[in-house]
Amino acid sequence: MSLRIVIVGYGRMGREVESLAAAAPDIEVVERLDVDNNEAGQGIDPERLGSVDVAIDFSTADATVMNLPRLAEAGINAVIGTTGWNDHENALRQVVDGAGIGVVVAANFSLGVNLFQGIVERSATLFSRHGEFGAWIHEAHHSAKVDAPSGTAISLERAAREAGYDAPIDVSSTRAGSMPGTHTVGFDGPFDTITLTHTARSRSTFARGALEAARWVSGRQGWFTMRDVLSLDP
Repeated sequence: MSLRIVIVGYGRMGREVESLAAAAPDIEVVERLDVDNNEAGQGIDPERLGSVDVAIDFSTADATVMNLPRLAEAGINAVIGTTGWNDHENALRQVVDGAGIGVVVAANFSLGVNLFQGIVERSATLFSRHGEFGAWIHEAHHSAKVDAPSGTAISLERAAREAGYDAPIDVSSTRAGSMPGTHTVGFDGPFDTITLTHTARSRSTFARGALEAARWVSGRQGWFTMRDVLSLDP
């Protein structure tokens, strides 16, 4: 049986998800919701979406805050790729727990980026023992991306902190042209510099990861990240 998904937010990423899903024999897109048919989350109707297994949300921060409670009420698991709604996370976690649905949340669904984060964590652990090295994170995206720094940059900084790096980390952003996304983490000492860089060549990498997350979260309950999907924790 095919995994039945609804795409919430039918912009560039939503269309990319649909394009990859069309080539996947085990996935069926049964509905697409955007500003025209989902104002204030009204398009998320249990009767209308009764056959849906998982929603993939690449809408906006404000829309996600309205969409997720309605998805929870409808008993639909979700993959959330929207960023900028972190202030509402505790409240949304409670909604998810109360409804017993499963949600995968990620600032970046690229499989490569999530593996990259694991490399950054290990590097931060090593450099935390050498105070003479300073650290920075720089990210660059297309000019239409609103939030800066990116959710991925914030996640990389958090990962470094959780790995034990407690010195200052300079975080900066660039917005220009049509760049799909580049993240660089660097460590600079008195005599040498080490840089780690991930560059996305296509938005397909994010859509592919979102579909992998949708497959994984189907039938599960709880609040998850791509670390869970990729089994990155020991």
